[in-house]
Amino acid sequence: MGFDIEKYLGELQGLVINHGIKILIALLVLFVGLRIIKVVSNTLNKTMEKRGVDGSLRPFLTSLINVLLKVMLFISITQKIGVETTSFIAVLASAGLALGLALFGTLKNCAGGVIILLFKPFKKDDFIEAQGYTGTVHAIQIFSTILKTPDNKTVFLPNGSLSSGSLVNYSAETTRRVDMVFGVSYMANIDKVKSTLQSLVDSDKRLLKDPAPMIMVSSLGTDSVNFTMRL
Repeated sequence: MGFDIEKYLGELQGLVINHGIKILIALLVLFVGLRIIKVVSNTLNKTMEKRGVDGSLRPFLTSLINVLLKVMLFISITQKIGVETTSFIAVLASAGLALGLALFGTLKNCAGGVIILLFKPFKKDDFIEAQGYTGTVHAIQIFSTILKTPDNKTVFLPNGSLSSGSLVNYSAETTRRVDMVFGVSYMANIDKVKSTLQSLVDSDKRLLKDPAPMIMVSSLGTDSVNFTMRL
């Protein structure tokens, strides 16, 4: 039984031609795909910029879409070459699940940062109270929000807790009411105290007339009657 070299050369030539064509098609798909991904990323970034999406969020979303599109392109190219992608996708999904579990807290903060930047419950330079801290928003980052407290401390608040918890935004409205409490003796003339406070309110031109200031007895203390003047 002789060795038919022409037969094996023919088969080798067929394999080279077949796989060579697949590789050329894959390279063409890669070249065109990368160009399309670049155009899509640039278009997405410009669209978000025109619509006023926060500058901290734009690079993150653009990078995320860019990575997802490249992963899809890579899977498409492996299919063009003839590689079985079912097991590859299963391994990729398992790795993604393991990574997600390992980085659960980080991903939670990342998602919280996206929510804050999209829905904007507060913005830079707002004065807020949240998670037991009060201060001015210095920066909103993807994973955390930085506050500057009135005594000039820097506080880093994780966005995961910040986006899902309650907070007070003192800068949300252009005007705010202020409560001032005055304690007087039980022997004092209540009507005279109230009229005195009212005259002080009426004489101060800095106070807004709408909503109108309010003066009331708010509580009875152990040694004083407490008046609240709501301005």
